[in-house]
Formats: sequence, C-alpha cells, structure tokens
Amino acid sequence: WPSPSLPLLSQLRLNFLSTSAPPSPLSSPTFYRKARGRAVCLATCVDLQLQTCSDVTYNRTAFPTLLQHRTRAAVESSSEYILLSVLHHLLEGQCNPDLRLLGCAVLAPRCEGGRVRRPCRHVCGALREACQPAFDAIDMAWPYFLDCGRYFSGPEEGCYDPLEKLRGGLDIEEALPSGYPPTFIQFTHHSYAQMVRVLRRTAARCAHISKTYSIGRSFDGRDLLVIEFSSRPGQHELMEPEVKLIGNIHGNEVAGREMLIYLAQYLCSEYLLGNPRIQRLLNTTRIHLLPSMNPDGYEVAAAEGAGYNGWTSGRQNAQNLDLNRNFPDLTSEYYRLASVRGVRSDHIAIPQHYWWGKVAPETKAVMKWMRAIPFVLSASLHGGDLVVSYPFDFSKHPQEEKMFSPTPDEKMFKLLARAYADVHPMMMDRSENRCGGNFLKRGSIINGADWYSFTGGMSDFNYLHSNCFEITVELGCVKFPPEEALYTIWQHNKEPLLNFVEMVHRGIKGMVMDKFGKPVKNARILVKGIRHAITTAPDGDYWRLLPPGAHIVIAQAPGYSRVIKKVIIPSRMKRAGRVDFILQPLRTGPQKFLPGSRRGGLGGEPQEPDQEPLGARRQPTTGGSKPWWWSYFTSLGQHQPRWLLKY
Repeated sequence: WPSPSLPLLSQLRLNFLSTSAPPSPLSSPTFYRKARGRAVCLATCVDLQLQTCSDVTYNRTAFPTLLQHRTRAAVESSSEYILLSVLHHLLEGQCNPDLRLLGCAVLAPRCEGGRVRRPCRHVCGALREACQPAFDAIDMAWPYFLDCGRYFSGPEEGCYDPLEKLRGGLDIEEALPSGYPPTFIQFTHHSYAQMVRVLRRTAARCAHISKTYSIGRSFDGRDLLVIEFSSRPGQHELMEPEVKLIGNIHGNEVAGREMLIYLAQYLCSEYLLGNPRIQRLLNTTRIHLLPSMNPDGYEVAAAEGAGYNGWTSGRQNAQNLDLNRNFPDLTSEYYRLASVRGVRSDHIAIPQHYWWGKVAPETKAVMKWMRAIPFVLSASLHGGDLVVSYPFDFSKHPQEEKMFSPTPDEKMFKLLARAYADVHPMMMDRSENRCGGNFLKRGSIINGADWYSFTGGMSDFNYLHSNCFEITVELGCVKFPPEEALYTIWQHNKEPLLNFVEMVHRGIKGMVMDKFGKPVKNARILVKGIRHAITTAPDGDYWRLLPPGAHIVIAQAPGYSRVIKKVIIPSRMKRAGRVDFILQPLRTGPQKFLPGSRRGGLGGEPQEPDQEPLGARRQPTTGGSKPWWWSYFTSLGQHQPRWLLKY
C-alpha cells in the first residue's frame, strides 16, 4: 500500500541530505570517573550542529553519543536521525515536537562543564504512555533508542527535562497594569503564550471551581488547552450536564478565541463576587472552554495582524487542512440509513476508510475528548458573517449546494440557535444593510445546508456520533477584528453565550437503573416521533434536550424490557425535568427491543460508539506485508531499521 506521504518524506530526505555539512573531526574520547559513589561521564563539549535538533534547550554536545556515533556525519546518516526528521509526518503531528526533542537528547546528548547529562526517565515514561497509541496506529514499534530504562536516568543522577522548552515562557507571569483589580479583563488580542498564562492564572484564582487541562497537541506541538468550570473540577458529577465551547477552529477567525478567554475570566470573577446567576450556573453545569482549536493557524494569521489578514491566511492548520472539513462524513451514511425503515441512524461508527486519509492531530484530539466526556451541548465560534447555523451542514442531495436539510431534532436545534441570536443586539438589528443583514428575515438563524453545503464538519459529527448537539456561531464579518473592536464584540456576545449554555438544562434528565439500583450504561433513550436516540453515560445518567410539549419517552437496553413514559414539558420550564427509568430483566422469549440497527449484533443493541481506536490504521496491512511507511526507509540504502517493525 503506497503512502500518501511518501513524496513529502522523499523531499524531506533530500532537504536534510543537501543541507548536511561535510564531516568534521568532532569525535573525542569519552571516559568515566567515580564521584560520590556514581559514574560521571566526562567529555569534551562541542557545538551542536544538527539541523533536526537545532531547537533543543542546549547548544553543546559530545561524541561519541549514547548510541556510540563518533561524528556528526555518523549521526546524520543514521536511521535513528532520519526517523526523527520525519516522525512528525508519519504520526501526522501527534506527539510533536516532544518525540523529536526526546530523541535528540539521546542522539545529541547535552554536554556542559565537561559532563554529559542524560534526559530524565520519568519524562520518557510519561511520553511513551501518551504516544504509544500513535505508533500502534501505524504498526510501528517503539524506537529502541527511546528505551526509558537504558538511555535515561533519574533525578538523583542529575537528569534534565528535555521538554522544558515546551513550557518556556508559559510559566512567566505577566503583571496586570498597576492599580487594576484581579477581576480586570484586558480586551486585547492574546498570543499563544499570553492565552495560556491568562487561562492558568484564572484557574489558579478560582481553583475550587476551575482547572486547565490539555486535550492534545497541534501539529506544531502547541497544547490544545481547555479551562473547565464546575463545582468539582476534574470529574463528571452524576446528573450534571457537560457543555463545551470551541473557538478558532479556523486560525484566522479570532473573535471566538478572544470571547472564550474573556468568558473564562468573567465566570471566575463573577463567581467570586457572588453573582447568583453565575454561581447557580457553575454549581449545576460543567463547562469546558477550548479558546483555540487551531493555534498553529492563528500564528500565521497573527503574523499579518488585524486589518491586514487575508480571507484565508491561517485558516488551515499547519498541515494545510481545514479542520472543519476534516471530521468523518457521517451525514452521507445517515442519509443512506434513514431511507431504510427500522435501521438505527444515530451513534454512527467512524468508517474504517476515514483513517486511511489525512486526519489532523487537532481533529483526533477533539474526537478523543468527545469520547472521554458525555457532552450534551456545544457551540463552535467562527467569523466571516453574523448568523447562527445548525445541522445538518451537508445537503441531503449532495449535488445541491443550498438545500434545507434538517435533523430529526429540527425544533430543538432552532430553539438552541434562537437562544443565541435572540439576545444578540446586532443579530436582532432590523437593518438589512448591516453585516448579516441577508439573514434578517430568518431571524439570524439558518440550517447549515440551506446556507451552503459542505462535508466533514464538526457539528454534523457531534450529532451523528455522540449525544452532543452543536451549533455554529458566526460572530461578525471581520475575521480578525482590530483590537479596539473587541470590547464591543464582547458586550454583544456575553449574554448570548450565557443564555446558550443555560439551554443545556432544557428537556429531561434522569437515571436508568436495573431493579437493584445498579446503573445501566449505554441504555437508549428514544422519543416517539424523533428518530434519534441518545445513550446513558457510564454512571447511568442521561440528558435529553427537548422542546416544550408532550413527548412519549422510551428507555431500553439489551436484556431488559423497555419502559415507556409520557412527559409534558411546559413552555416556560427552564430546568430539566427529572425522569428516571427502572428496567426489569427479560424473563423468557425473544428480546423485545424497538427496531434497531442490524449492523452489529442483536437488533436494537446499542453499538459502542468508538470501537475503533482514534487514529486507527490509516492503511491496512495484509498477510505479512510491511507497513506503508517501510518503503521509505528501504529506499535510503542505509542499514534498514528493522527495529521499527513489530513482526
């Protein structure tokens, strides 16, 4: 199976071979002496001149290396060095630049004061645990020279952290302007380092209700940093719904990024000041804010600056992928399944062929995030117009560029979209000449495919693969607004953001248990007349967003009799009604489920939503054949790195 990345890899090989300098006589003997009961490596330190390792935190190395390469030329021609040069492309950006920096610490060991320092074993161990799945996904063995027990050492031996540069500058506090209280929000554009500092400072101020965490790394190695707010940060609480807000999926659409940075500070400050609305919201909801899903693209756009940024500069990630076209196309599969009576068309599995293409690490990170947390509601913040759109984004007739293509939850999605648009002063402005004026007659909301159709979008994926309902908010016609406009944009969007998040408490919620009170996970909650089921979380709790009115709700799970209840949701009810289900085991006879999918096992049995690992094999291997990436290494004419093969 040829790899789509081979031309790029070949070019990389040519690049580093062409830039390699002639061999220089840098080798010198390395010897050891005893010092306080331990061996100390003595060496002659020389300048580090390896291109692939040019951004490590030190500039002196020694020969021979830990792998016994005696010259710079020997290192540059080694299969280990070649692997480091291309690994970020083979793994499609995952664990980059972490693995390269860790490998450089072995291939070009740090030398200072006539002593070689080894990298820390615990850093290697943590990285192997995080990155092993990426190697497994392409059938590649863990590189032998990253053996944590062999080439690394402990703190008692004076080890160092080769990944410290990834945190460089992020831990430095920036003082607020003198005389301003800690609740002060600076309405400015934030660089990546500034964004990280603000989020961490905010989480530290509100440590009892907030924390930051990373869901993964961008292709260029920047953390995709999330700040969460909850009465018990870091854990899912029974019956507490989960909401996520995502900004900057397109790197040059920056208003959403700033709105979420401001929102984080606002939630923290208002909670501490005793704002009853904010305290009630954070005590009953777990909110996750990802200000920048595409920090690499943002850097490209920010380099041009506000007012100079082009319509597309920085839109894509560092791989030149549009992240909002990079998710699995489940909508086409949905239209196929929806035309077949009695077949389940929710929680659609990711097709295997999806992994054979180019999947961005940012996309994988969000999908993994969705798998880990039972999100109920979501919004993706964009720029370029002033409107709220909702699924489906892909037309039910692919040839139609504009065609109304509703989900089974059309009524609920319209309520969610209106919850944002109806309290946004500019979206409600009656002038047709304003930004977004062409959507005025629609109430500044629109079905995505009725606006323009596209495939691979994040919102469709949320709805068809999980329990989460996601809308898309276009915040304005200027994608990279000038700094002086940011405060006004915040004033226009603060109330819509809060009002939207509060919508997670509409509909019903409850527990599904067996007769002994044990939670039933992955039970299906169905609503008559809406062909879209949601499933219970591992603790048996569920949330079903529903519009006001009378609904027939059914709970079912394999091995149990289904339970049916009638629910009436008043139009002014702003808190989810509690509807619990106790399922009785089936005694005899066939299992009585509502008609379900015949795609996997028993009819009606809920399929595990992510049975294939995220980052599953991009290309299948057959009967002993080598993985797709092997042909690159065999073409080098070097010693073939058979240590990368698993079999």
